[in-house]
Amino acid sequence: MTGSLDGVLVADFSRVLAGPYATMLLADLGADVVKVERPGAGDDTRAWGPPYDDAGTATYFLSVNRNKRSVALDLTDPGDLSVARELAYRADVVVQNFRPGTMERYGLGHADVAAANPRAVYCSISGFGSGAGADRPGYDLLVQAVGGLMSVTGARPGEPVKVGVALVDVITGLHATVGILAALRHREATGAGQHVEVNLLSSLLSALVNQASGYVTAGVVPGILGNAHPSIVPYELLPTADRPLAVAVGTDAQFRALCRALGVPALAEDPRYAGNADRVRHRDALITTLSERTALRSADDLAAALGGVGVPCGPVNDLAGAFGLASELGLAPVVDVDGPDRAQPARQVANPITLSVTPANYHRPPPGLGAHTAEVRAWLAARRTDPDARDG
Repeated sequence: MTGSLDGVLVADFSRVLAGPYATMLLADLGADVVKVERPGAGDDTRAWGPPYDDAGTATYFLSVNRNKRSVALDLTDPGDLSVARELAYRADVVVQNFRPGTMERYGLGHADVAAANPRAVYCSISGFGSGAGADRPGYDLLVQAVGGLMSVTGARPGEPVKVGVALVDVITGLHATVGILAALRHREATGAGQHVEVNLLSSLLSALVNQASGYVTAGVVPGILGNAHPSIVPYELLPTADRPLAVAVGTDAQFRALCRALGVPALAEDPRYAGNADRVRHRDALITTLSERTALRSADDLAAALGGVGVPCGPVNDLAGAFGLASELGLAPVVDVDGPDRAQPARQVANPITLSVTPANYHRPPPGLGAHTAEVRAWLAARRTDPDARDG
């Protein structure tokens, strides 16, 4: 089975998370991704553990590097640099997330690649862009802080908290993927490649959506609301007899159903809570009243009762519960990816995109460092004598 991106060669010079996440998505969709790593060390995340799998590989690295080939090249070595340049100059897509200016020093910048191959799509990922912020290191925690995400995340005012995963990196990786696909579509129409640039700060500001819009449009600087929503009530965690329950009431009809299910139908007729804007203005009083009712019943009991009348709700799961739920719903959240150099398949989180004709394909587990160096060198050598030669 071929993928949507079958025949697309990606030279992946990225490491850690945003870039590797983007290139893994491309690889899942059929692209041939060749990951360039430092000899002896490789991608930084190879050392980011525990936890490790049974083979001793950091699970952080495993999370974003399946379906790729790994070549170990030292860019300070003239021979290895020549191979890296040849790979980049022949690629359909080049992805890198070094600090601005680094790739240019090696003759691997956008101008260098575009001169050798005007059809190439070149994607640069940075923390703060290629202008005045070029020298700033781009780490997810840092961008969550300076980009405003932590200012709206936390239990209470004055106690900002980061999101429990490197969310800004993931969002930036998604934006990089969209930009690359758009550039490939443009190339189909015109034959010309282009430079795709994404950065963590701009990606976060875009992802702040309604909070960012409230500031840009109305000058409202939001603060920490804990698990509450700034514009919808009730849309937060409510206490139960055993564990918190998330209740996401987005319409007046859902609010009326919630009140009936909790045995307080008159609450929906109270003018303080008649519409969502009213409920936002009287948030504290409403949440206090609702909490008094929900605290009398278990989370599972409430979830069944409220879900049965169309009120969006659910308990706070740990990851075991989350994967269990996805499995119960038939979403197949885990896949086993086998390979000739593994004693057992690598268990991976499935690609969330469903395509009816060209679905995601899992054909290669995350590679060992430099596992495909000889293979890629031989393939490039064959291309020198036969430009149409392809890897089998």
